[in-house]
Amino acid sequence: MEFKISKQLIQELEQLIQNKNDQQLEVLLNDMHHADIAEILDELDFNEATYIFKVLDSEKTAEILLELEDDLRENILSRLSPKEIAEELDELETNDAADIIAELSQDLKAEVISALLDVEHDKHTVDLLRYDEDTAGGIMHQELVKVYEHWNVLTCVKEMRIQAENISRVHSIYVVDDEDRLKGRLSLKDLLTTSSRTPINDVYIRKLNSVKVDTEDVEVARIMQKYDLEAIPVVDELGRLVGRITIDDIVDVIKDEADEDYQLAAGISKDVEADDSILEHTKARLPWLVLALLGGFISVKVLGLFEGAMLEHRNLFFFTPLIAAMAGNAGVQSSAIIVQGLANNSLSGSLFNRLVKEVALSLLNGLILAAILFIGSHFLLNVNYIIGVIITVALMSVIIIASLIGTFVPLLLNKFGIDPALATGPFITTSNDICGILIYFSIAKLILGF
Repeated sequence: MEFKISKQLIQELEQLIQNKNDQQLEVLLNDMHHADIAEILDELDFNEATYIFKVLDSEKTAEILLELEDDLRENILSRLSPKEIAEELDELETNDAADIIAELSQDLKAEVISALLDVEHDKHTVDLLRYDEDTAGGIMHQELVKVYEHWNVLTCVKEMRIQAENISRVHSIYVVDDEDRLKGRLSLKDLLTTSSRTPINDVYIRKLNSVKVDTEDVEVARIMQKYDLEAIPVVDELGRLVGRITIDDIVDVIKDEADEDYQLAAGISKDVEADDSILEHTKARLPWLVLALLGGFISVKVLGLFEGAMLEHRNLFFFTPLIAAMAGNAGVQSSAIIVQGLANNSLSGSLFNRLVKEVALSLLNGLILAAILFIGSHFLLNVNYIIGVIITVALMSVIIIASLIGTFVPLLLNKFGIDPALATGPFITTSNDICGILIYFSIAKLILGF
């Protein structure tokens, strides 16, 4: 059953903190999962959260640190000494420890690193800091189980027992040569069913997926999803085994990427949380709102070019919002499909075939919508036939053009290394609004001659 925070629990904790009843606090929280405790701390004020954090042992608080919201984690860390932070980091896996160190200020980072006690663990942690956080090297663990191809099964079992002591989950057993170059993986089944004197070289699996340290994290996620992997080894430029990436790390990557794409699609230019300051939200939202405003100015200017039609054919202007809205909607639909295909690596065929398919689809949709609009405008709004023909022809035209723009723009952005999710936001909506209005009145002018 999923843990739920109750008002009664929060009140009880606040009372225990006020009374400084550390023993009872430990008893109450000891059996809780670290993620649940992190959720509780987010509900308390900074002082209360810090108090509980210092009461619990470092083995538990180290895991809690990873689950906390960024602002709370930053606040708690600011109230700990470099030695206390180092104690927390020594309890974490190397990649998690490296992530937290990376968040510290330069001065505090140096003090924390110098206070680390576990030499081997901390060497690996510091090594990870040199990799870009958005690469395989930046998200990998250096804790893994490896065996040498010249060993026999008995030697492997002995060494694996030693190596596994410092690893929370063993997903794979990797086989390397004397230069630590990755050669393959060892099946646990083969290890258990093979004679203890059998050389590893005779039984290990040579076909193995791996990634290089500089591979982008989203590409790692795609590979692991494609081949249904729980873990994947990471090698350096020389093919030497340097780490592994597990499924829990990839889930975080997928979540972060989805959040980023969602915000871009909504017209938010940087990663923000709901609890961030007004200033941070303004910085993230304002650029796209300014772009939309400029687009509005252009739309007004375009309408001004057809001022004569306002006096002679007022009915035309009643349909302007409809045409603009349909253009924006059609463009967003097309771009959303393309962006999804790019993210899933599921797009196939040439660009020309893709555009032809989109034209055919938009033509079919346009015909159906145009028929509905023509009938509705005539029988419900008493619009004459000539105006009905104009708005229906315009509707079909803008849907086709908007769909082509929605298809082409994300592909173009992707080609130049820009996140194509940008194309599902205000950019595509605003541009299609302008195109829709221009096409609509150009058709009207061509037919009516104003």
